[in-house]
Amino acid sequence: MTELKSHYRVVVIGGGIVGASVLYHLTVRGVRDVVLVERAELTAGSTWHAAAGFHALNEDPNIAALQAYTIRLYSEIETESGQSVGMHMTGGYSLATTAARWEWLQAEYARQQAQGVDVRLATPAQIIADCPIVDPSGLIGGLFDPLEGYLDPHGSTHAYVGAARKRGAEVVLHNRVLALTPRAEGDWRIDTEHGAIIAEHVVNAAGLWARRVGRMAGVDLPLVPMQHHYLVTDSVPALVALGREMPAVTDLEGFTYLQQERKGVLLGVYERNPCHWKPEGAEWDYGMDLLPEDIERISDELEIGFARFPSLRSVGIRKWVNGAFTFTPDGNPLVGPVPGRRNFWAACGCMGGFSQGGAIGLALANWIVDGDPGTDVFGMDVARYGAFASNDWYLRETTRQFYARRFVIAYPNEELPAGRPLKMTPSYDAQKALGARFTEVWGMETPLYFAPAGGQFVEVPSLRRSNAEGIVAAEVTATRAAAGLLDSGVYARYQISGPQAAAWLSHLLAGRIPSVGRIRIAPMLAPSGKLMGDFTITCLAPERFWLVASYYLQEWHQRWFHQHKPAHGVEIENLSESWLGFSLSGPRSRAILARLTREDVSDAALPFFACRAMDIGFTQAIVARLSLTGELGFEITVPALQQRALWQRLLEQGTPLGMRPIGTRAQDSLRLEKGYGVWSLEYTQSYTPAMAGLDRYIDYAKGEFIGRGAALRDRESASAVQLVLLSVDAADADASGFEPIFCGERRVGFVTSGAYGHHVKHSLALAYVDRSVLEGRDAVEVQVLGERRAARILAEPPYDPRGLRQRG
Repeated sequence: MTELKSHYRVVVIGGGIVGASVLYHLTVRGVRDVVLVERAELTAGSTWHAAAGFHALNEDPNIAALQAYTIRLYSEIETESGQSVGMHMTGGYSLATTAARWEWLQAEYARQQAQGVDVRLATPAQIIADCPIVDPSGLIGGLFDPLEGYLDPHGSTHAYVGAARKRGAEVVLHNRVLALTPRAEGDWRIDTEHGAIIAEHVVNAAGLWARRVGRMAGVDLPLVPMQHHYLVTDSVPALVALGREMPAVTDLEGFTYLQQERKGVLLGVYERNPCHWKPEGAEWDYGMDLLPEDIERISDELEIGFARFPSLRSVGIRKWVNGAFTFTPDGNPLVGPVPGRRNFWAACGCMGGFSQGGAIGLALANWIVDGDPGTDVFGMDVARYGAFASNDWYLRETTRQFYARRFVIAYPNEELPAGRPLKMTPSYDAQKALGARFTEVWGMETPLYFAPAGGQFVEVPSLRRSNAEGIVAAEVTATRAAAGLLDSGVYARYQISGPQAAAWLSHLLAGRIPSVGRIRIAPMLAPSGKLMGDFTITCLAPERFWLVASYYLQEWHQRWFHQHKPAHGVEIENLSESWLGFSLSGPRSRAILARLTREDVSDAALPFFACRAMDIGFTQAIVARLSLTGELGFEITVPALQQRALWQRLLEQGTPLGMRPIGTRAQDSLRLEKGYGVWSLEYTQSYTPAMAGLDRYIDYAKGEFIGRGAALRDRESASAVQLVLLSVDAADADASGFEPIFCGERRVGFVTSGAYGHHVKHSLALAYVDRSVLEGRDAVEVQVLGERRAARILAEPPYDPRGLRQRG
């Protein structure tokens, strides 16, 4: 048995597939002073009983690329360790048995093409030829993923560990962690059954016990174990006769997945009536145990499965497996530095460990060594959640919803009910009374659009243009002709103050810091020069600034702020829920504002990108002159308790002038008519300011700032891709994101976001394309729902290209 040392650079807690991968990847990055501590045996948790299937497909292209990395890695660790991983690269089919599913699979095919995944659409005949145990009844077609298969969970975990040991890592088994204590020196004391350890970094890869381990460190992680069933059959005669291994099959309408197991099959179900297990985490003495099967609860899905694979009715069931796996509200893992806990790292909540384990290990090792995961991993970043997500009631509802809908079509215009409503602005009820239909952003309810009075309108979930587009069009028209009023509670606000505030912000942000009463747009960069944020910065006083950005990035932003905050001279306050307001924009917005204040709001007194404190109606407001709609506009922000009063006064004075409340759907149409990008769609960690067209906001001459060296190098060479605005010859469906763009037969880019421009009467999309396309001014096509549509790269926005209307 390995003797435990008193000091390590990194301690990894948990010996499942994820912890083993983290251990291996740390050694690959040169970290030899690392130990994996496991309370029992390797794989003793969720790993040992897993079906161990893997696939590369994921709605997030960055995670899809990382899953493909995980799959490619298995052959490498098998060779390096000498331990077989039991790889079966069978490929796999996802079946379509409804017209809606077939349309969805065609859209998925296009998205995967944009990511470079070599998937293909298949006919029923092709599916049956490859998978003769599939009943063709109702089968329309399928999507084949060549990077799908399964492996041996025991062998793959031991391969990671064996390779890591060869590189110098240590493994200590049968040694439970008892306590975690942060020390004043910035490192951690880990008390274990074998004694105490001091470590610079602690990685929580504890799987079923991750929530318990997190609480030792003073954090409550949003993950919960849930039961999951599969069965394994005796030999199936059709497979015995086949003479080769059959591809995996997922019957999406049947809520079942199937993979070959010897000459029989493994059939798993994602039932519509899921069951949680030990929400606080497994008991410490739970290990290589299974839960009693609950066949009655999953009987509806089993019946569908046995109908789709009828040969299973005539063979015996060799074993049942009902084991627990951990789930998060969106089904993606929790990875990265845990906000508020220095050098405490998450690598847990992973329901797809054999697809994502390698990716998690790679990202975390890069993060620990370089301070950067090396790619955009926000989709699995632990900081994508706030504390609200760990509430037991919220966690149960959202994970139950995710599990039950695992194979259900997710429509882009569909709103799901779990965990809602959670956070509401004071004007929520008043907006709802006017017909507001809401979406939620990081728990905050925000209007999508305002339906006609009477409450009879029902939006139909669709991949095509929604039946709500007429409502959205009217909101766009009102904004362009008079004024639109948008709830700005969906934005995060931070106050940066103190004697060193201006100097620190100049170092943190790449843009120029504004003078008192002025506003600027300022990108925030990583040392690599990639984007880390996109802010408007307002100077309210010499030592007081506001930063405004996306609401859902609060934990992510603040983690970055505090990582770079000096010990003295700077204070950071999150005002996102204590200050709220509205964005008022349109040609009559100044006239409406003037009705509510005695202050001069003329262009001379309040010019473009200026701000002032002033009384608006009964409220004390900060008024900023800017908008995302491309119109003359004002962002009016007040203390949260005054937001309802502001709403009432704006309606009273604005409605007679043609103003109407609008939602985020209208704002998307309006911003695309101006070619404005937003964070998470156009602006992400994958791109540099030059690629995204944000380099014009960088002050290269101001002195040192984070990422300056990389930004200077980026400026000196043409980027390989460029963000552009497209006009798409669409029919009744608009591009929405990740659709591939072709020049002839060459894939040259992909869409980041799209919508119908109701004022300019064109379908519009923002996209990243190869620079060679721009230089050649080549014709392009966008694949929308499986159909290629002609598109033009626009040299300027179709609406007010000179920007005169914003300037009033």
